Amino acid sequence: MAETIRVEVDARGVAVLAMARAEKHNALSAQMLDELTQAAHRLGADDTVRVVVLTGEGKSFCAGGDLGWMRDQIAADAETRRKGARALAGMLEALNSLPKPVIGRVQGNAFGGGVGLACVCDVTIGVETARFGLTETRLGLIPATIGPHVIAR
Repeated sequence: MAETIRVEVDARGVAVLAMARAEKHNALSAQMLDELTQAAHRLGADDTVRVVVLTGEGKSFCAGGDLGWMRDQIAADAETRRKGARALAGMLEALNSLPKPVIGRVQGNAFGGGVGLACVCDVTIGVETARFGLTETRLGLIPATIGPHVIAR
């Protein structure tokens, strides 16, 4: 059972895929990357699903990478870092290539990887108070993994 996301499909075929780490502003962890990837594949294969709404629970859409996970990545060996980068890229690609329309519903902050998530959606709608930013540049990091999806939009 998923712990970091929630998936609900209504009778009309509208699937809501919600990031469910509100206490961490829906920051991306290794577990969330895996759960989002699996959910994207399941929803894409489900003939009863007509559209997917991607959102976050709580005040933020997605704060980007979880700082604990990012710290672990920095301290890890090269192969582990590559595996983490591939997991993020794979999750974004799974959502980007979903054979159903994906609507992003952004409330609050969409930072770093959250911008990448907004960019893989076919349509993204931000509430009036939504804020977007590639804040990893403040840490000296290049948004390389999300770059292809950001540039494509």
